[in-house]
Amino acid sequence: LVSEVLFAACELGVFDLLAEAPEPLGAVAVAARLGTSSHGTELLLDTCVSLKLLQAETRRGKALYQNTELSSTYLVRASPKCQGNMLRYLARTTYLCWGHLAQAVRDGKNQYPEAFGVPSDELFTAIYRSEGERLQFMRALQDVWSVSGRRVLAAFDLSPFPLICDVGGCSGALAKECTSLYPGCQVTVFDIPEVVQTAKEHFSFLDDPRISFREGDFFKDPLPEADLYILARVLHDWTDTRCSHLLARVHRACKPGGGVLVIESLLDADGRGPLTTQLYSLNMLVQTEGRERTPAQYCALLAPAGFRDVQCRRTGGIYDAILARR
Repeated sequence: LVSEVLFAACELGVFDLLAEAPEPLGAVAVAARLGTSSHGTELLLDTCVSLKLLQAETRRGKALYQNTELSSTYLVRASPKCQGNMLRYLARTTYLCWGHLAQAVRDGKNQYPEAFGVPSDELFTAIYRSEGERLQFMRALQDVWSVSGRRVLAAFDLSPFPLICDVGGCSGALAKECTSLYPGCQVTVFDIPEVVQTAKEHFSFLDDPRISFREGDFFKDPLPEADLYILARVLHDWTDTRCSHLLARVHRACKPGGGVLVIESLLDADGRGPLTTQLYSLNMLVQTEGRERTPAQYCALLAPAGFRDVQCRRTGGIYDAILARR
């Protein structure tokens, strides 16, 4: 129910309207500008107040609403940290897969066939099942890295790695955070042709001469040469077997003295927390072939692939970082 309140308020444009208004607005005024019912609007606004997404004050017996710092930062389109694209993706895709959670637990498979009627033998064919869905997913990841990118890239000093490959780097949003934090580096974003083409058409990261794009399938095609390979939100999509295959390929491609940076949300050692990561792991069940893992489980994947000196850093944010050397 809470999720639907958030989705509805974003879809209707509540937070953008209040951000643009020169002063707090009453429910009737909000309804008039949004083209919604005053009754339903008042109920939605008051619920958003309880969720700390709006604040209200009473003047002459009338409630007036405005955004809180939380909604101003993350729910207003004009904010550089707005998560609106991610919320739209969650509402239109993830939330529908979660409606089949019980079935996912029964059969251990993602729920794209049940939720959308599409086969999921090839995972990203299902995830990118239309051009619009692919673009929405890429915009959602851009939102993620606008908030979490700098923190995870600063978990270790990456300045010794001048040539970086962001494997499965999507729109280039994380690559842009990387060149911002480490101005001396060059980043190659490696992703499938459809993603690279969409990135070139809809995202502005190509304006940075330090960022380049290379087309390919990271399970099959030669990886670009690099000192450091970034696997951000990649391994959690896949089974241990496929992760091992990918890590072995990265190790073979990596320059001597180079390394791999794994960016994922880490489970506690016993797998029973943090709650957010446990929920992400269930999300991997309903949407992918993978799961979230503990530091020890990632070490058990990295070592057989040939990596050494594995270091895990919890960032205090949603995503954590693991650095391993060739």
